[in-house]
Amino acid sequence: MSRQYETVIGLEVHVELATQTKIFCGCSTKFGGAPNTHTCPVCTGMPGSLPVLNKQVVEYAMAVGLATNCTITKNCKFDRKNYFYPDNPQNYQISQLYYPICRNGGIEIDVNGNKKVIGIHEIHMEEDAGKLIHDEWEDCSLVDFNRSGVPLIEIVSEPDMRSADEVIAYLDKLRLIIQYLGASDCKLQEGSMRADVNLSVREVGAQEFGTRTEMKNLNSFKAIARAIEGERRRQIELIEEGKKVIQETRRWDDNKEYSYAMRSKEDAQDYRYFPEPDLVPIIISDEWIERVRKAQPELRDEKRLRYKEEFDIPEYDADILTSSKHMADLFEETVAICKKPKEVSNWLMVEAMRLLKETEKEPEDMDFAPENLAKLIELVGDSKINRTVAKEVFELIFKEDIDPEEYVKEKGLMMVNDDGQLRSVIEAVIEANPQSVSDYKNGKEKALGFLVGQTMKEMKGKANPGKINEILRELL
Repeated sequence: MSRQYETVIGLEVHVELATQTKIFCGCSTKFGGAPNTHTCPVCTGMPGSLPVLNKQVVEYAMAVGLATNCTITKNCKFDRKNYFYPDNPQNYQISQLYYPICRNGGIEIDVNGNKKVIGIHEIHMEEDAGKLIHDEWEDCSLVDFNRSGVPLIEIVSEPDMRSADEVIAYLDKLRLIIQYLGASDCKLQEGSMRADVNLSVREVGAQEFGTRTEMKNLNSFKAIARAIEGERRRQIELIEEGKKVIQETRRWDDNKEYSYAMRSKEDAQDYRYFPEPDLVPIIISDEWIERVRKAQPELRDEKRLRYKEEFDIPEYDADILTSSKHMADLFEETVAICKKPKEVSNWLMVEAMRLLKETEKEPEDMDFAPENLAKLIELVGDSKINRTVAKEVFELIFKEDIDPEEYVKEKGLMMVNDDGQLRSVIEAVIEANPQSVSDYKNGKEKALGFLVGQTMKEMKGKANPGKINEILRELL
């Protein structure tokens, strides 16, 4: 009988914090910029330069810790992690080993209705390294220090996940918590959220963990899911062949769907950690923790519940609307103006989602004013434009953020609600289509639809179909 295996997964998630300046100096943290332009003696590791801690980094780390049910370490400090690597300017990294700022937390995930808490071992603060650019043309490597000194938090989970689905659910929940807090934009493609996967396999029922490997270079949820599947298969094959799994760091190549060994996995002692001599310990008072706790915004789970109760919106809609903080803000701001939650929800759920898909954009990229969506909803509600015109106008709001009232006036798209004018057009349509009239009188309901269409055509779409229907029935 073939053996059954269980996958055991823990994650190390690095998140770049959304501060304006770096963790220990005043340089900009903006993504992009010409190489080595966001730098100074501190973040390029010049001898004699001294770090000064950015207070906002501590507050963001505390906020994420509180939102993930961690205990805040009131007396924490930085440590020096020593290693030589070309993109590491000081030949050491300032991190936290002994007293990380947050410990013993956890978040609940839901995979197909099965709820489960994934433990968070710790969250610590550290600085990012620079970036190596490999120039194949010149056959050399260049280093860009713009990223060195950008503040990071590293969120280390317990080995509580058992499948790729659980990993993605955990990452998704973490990403939304951090985005809602405003602590980071968590863009995987820009590297502001990166996940390393620690994975081992063991026979079902075994108590001991298997030997784990760590996989790096994962910059999308799909790549993470594929890497987990690939590494699980590789380890099971080794065990089945009677070979040993080696503890090492591997690099996932998403194009080849294969991982390569990079280096044997180091342990903490290999880094010769010691307390960072250039920084004083951080003393966190109860008042400071309380201040950060009070400033916490409403997170996604609470928002979702409130939308269902306050706005009477179906669960599915509330899920989609809160799946991006920007989308939720847009929804709430528009509702505050027009007081029509169901209408706002419909426009965002149907038309906005369709256009996002067509233009291959993220909800964060929607940059139209809530006032303009509210005006459009009012125009439809007051029967000033019909749905067909409204869809066309919404597309322009989505793409160019136009003022719908001005546009509708300028293009003469207002609906004709003048009964006299409508009546005379309908009479002409009846006269021009005797066959359809006789079909309708012989019980063919479809013929009425044709006459409505003809009237709409004559009115260039600027009439209320309900009104046309009413007058047609009366005249026929």
